[in-house]
Amino acid sequence: MNTKPGTAAPVRAGMRGGEVRHQLFLPADLSERLEALARRPGVTKSSILAAALGAWLDREAENSLDARFGPRLDRMARQAARIERNSQIGIEVLALFIRYMLASVPPVADGDEAARAQGRERFDWFTMKVAEAFSRGAGSFGVEVTP
Repeated sequence: MNTKPGTAAPVRAGMRGGEVRHQLFLPADLSERLEALARRPGVTKSSILAAALGAWLDREAENSLDARFGPRLDRMARQAARIERNSQIGIEVLALFIRYMLASVPPVADGDEAARAQGRERFDWFTMKVAEAFSRGAGSFGVEVTP
């Protein structure tokens, strides 16, 4: 597939090993810099341009991915931070409650079955209230609770 001289379209005649020949125009200063780089041993203009174009295309692909997924990832990061904060609040509340209960409520005597039964009733009431909060979707402090 030959094209007119002076165009940047690919020329398929004389392809080598999957390579396609391109004709392009560069500003004079850029051309001089390319010539200087290509003078080094084992370096060709084609290899320099192929590496540069590959890096540019990779960078463009990354920018495209950032534009596509960046807002979604930012939203997910904010949600994860909120979940972590709420978890820390819950852990601290539980720790303070346990410390208070252990310090203020005396242990139940071994033979006191009435006190143990009352403890079981209170625990059942507590677990029922937790289940109700989850089913409503709102906790005691107005924090959204999700199952």
